[in-house]
Amino acid sequence: MHEGSGALTPFDLAALLVVASAVLGWFNHHFLKLPHVIGLTVMGALAAVGMLMANAFLPMVTIDDWVSNLLDQLDFSQTLLQGMLSFLLFAGALHVDLDRLRQDWLPVLLLSTVGVIISTILIGLALWGVGMLLSLPVAPIWYFVFGALISPTDPVSVLGVLKEESVPEGLQATVAGESLFNDGVGIVVFTILFDAAITGQDFSLGEGAQLFLVEAGGGILVGLAVGWIGFRAMRSMDEYALEVLITLAVVMGGYALCSTLHVSGPLSMAVAGLLIGNLGVTYAMSDITRDYVIKFWELVDDLLNSVLFLLIGLEVVALVPGGPHLLLGLAAIVVTLLGRAVSLGLLRGLLPPSRRHGSGSFGILWWGGLRGGISIALALSIPSGTTRDLLLAATFAAVLFSVLIQRATLSRVIDRTRSDVQASTPPETLH
Repeated sequence: MHEGSGALTPFDLAALLVVASAVLGWFNHHFLKLPHVIGLTVMGALAAVGMLMANAFLPMVTIDDWVSNLLDQLDFSQTLLQGMLSFLLFAGALHVDLDRLRQDWLPVLLLSTVGVIISTILIGLALWGVGMLLSLPVAPIWYFVFGALISPTDPVSVLGVLKEESVPEGLQATVAGESLFNDGVGIVVFTILFDAAITGQDFSLGEGAQLFLVEAGGGILVGLAVGWIGFRAMRSMDEYALEVLITLAVVMGGYALCSTLHVSGPLSMAVAGLLIGNLGVTYAMSDITRDYVIKFWELVDDLLNSVLFLLIGLEVVALVPGGPHLLLGLAAIVVTLLGRAVSLGLLRGLLPPSRRHGSGSFGILWWGGLRGGISIALALSIPSGTTRDLLLAATFAAVLFSVLIQRATLSRVIDRTRSDVQASTPPETLH
């Protein structure tokens, strides 16, 4: 039922997003024929441009107001961080080979922790310099907040490209592991800096490190606990419908528990997904159950990604960029790429040669380090005002460049560097 104000119910919002994703996905499949994620982002952005043009030439049309109200009702930031993200990380973790990840634990650990921190600092400093040149009214701490929200990569969608291009499994494991854990680490770093920016208190490195250890460590422990409980429950039966329900309970109950305990839900779901996807698949599921569980979570992953990238395109409607926004956005693209390159280069020097996957892996890890909806959601959580608008513009520019340009050209980068990567990889790991 609708109230007199015309507000949409939660079901109406969900139905609208799913129907729009299905229609645009069908159109892309038959006409544009772009990769699914790219196609939805492009069509969402084109829809946004069309709406903006309609507003400009038809004064009686207020589509941007309608879309803004829709997104306000949806609360994209909370929807992703408290809802979608738990499902997406669990679904992604199900497909990660834990044995392979153990072999490549050092690069994954460095990329998902030290790499995020280095990238946050470098991007924050560089964009602060750009802001000073443009005389932008943004406090310095907010540039580091931007560095934290843009540093986590979202290369899960790249894994399909890596498999299609026959990239060695070791490099695939590094990319997958980084994508799972640096989201959680990045959100923890963002939260610490964000609280300092909001309260106006001086940032304390010691307190920040303590909060980081509590949130990250607590999230990992909760993930181990709920994942193990789910594994034991599934091992005690052979009932595929109930076992699928148990995986849902692990995700939703585990994430809710993390919110109550104020520990990292994203890290918790990554760990729980690794346990269920490895121990659960191997020792607790029959062939029928395994097929149902994997396909169910593949469907959830596809559906949520479809809605997510459609929302990213539509979010452009709520932000009408001006000159400073465009300049900062262009600078953010360059700064983000440079920050990623420098952090990778520094960490590569810490790895023994046997862990580097060949010289060509640098290009794949750099160009394949995509930014996605998590960065958008974090930017949207910034309080309304000039600072939010400027940082949103920078975030949109970096994310759209990442999805539309980097993702679309990654296969070419892999083709150019494949020989270097494979030359350093034992033959038994090439598939």
